[in-house]
Amino acid sequence: MKNLFNALVIVLSLLVAYLLFYLVLGNAGNFVDPLTKHEPKPGNMLGTIYTGGPLVGLLLGMLIISITFIIERVLSIGKAKGKANPAPFIKNVINHLTKGDMKGALGECDKQRGSVANVLRSAINRFEEIENDTEFIAEKKITEVQRAIDESLNLETPLLEKNLVILSTVASISTMVGLLGTTLGMIRAFQALALAGTVSATQLSIGISEALWNTAGGLAAAIISIVAYNYFTTKVDNFVYMIDEAILSVTQIFTVRIKK
Repeated sequence: MKNLFNALVIVLSLLVAYLLFYLVLGNAGNFVDPLTKHEPKPGNMLGTIYTGGPLVGLLLGMLIISITFIIERVLSIGKAKGKANPAPFIKNVINHLTKGDMKGALGECDKQRGSVANVLRSAINRFEEIENDTEFIAEKKITEVQRAIDESLNLETPLLEKNLVILSTVASISTMVGLLGTTLGMIRAFQALALAGTVSATQLSIGISEALWNTAGGLAAAIISIVAYNYFTTKVDNFVYMIDEAILSVTQIFTVRIKK
């Protein structure tokens, strides 16, 4: 289902990008020569970008893909944090557990929700199930709690890291596509010179425009994707570190409680 959603987003993004490229950027009203669309009207930015060629549409699609998954990551990570700041929530849970108030700790988890709350809830629930079970020795009880934590983490961590690979892929591919467009633009420029035998300002400008707009598009998509990827990677790492600290505190409390 996840792969289907991602594929649908990518296809729709490319479709929207090429519709914008041909219908908006390539609108006949943007050009002095509306049939050939080689010469944009003076100062018309849309027509000028259109002269960058079809690869500009692909780069525009990559830009839309990047922005779409940036929005998706912002919403997902925000949801993973829960309804309030995780730091005070973790402190409240630890205070309840220190006092032996399991129901109060679970109540905090129910109010908070999110990844941290889910992991802590799984640990507390498992501890309640086996705390008074005589079949488990003290060390085995902690091992069972840790197993429940690991299972919960295995479910939550992929959700935090989901789709980051798409941002890194867009960052890499957009640079290559921009370089390809630059190369094709320069080939067109020099080919125009070779065929004409003389310098054709129009043909030369078309080739150079194609080269430069592809370079700009590739760099723009790459910069946005790289910055977003690094930002979200840092956010996820900090979030996982916060979860690990909370788990360590909760495990220590359970260990002390079992040995009393």
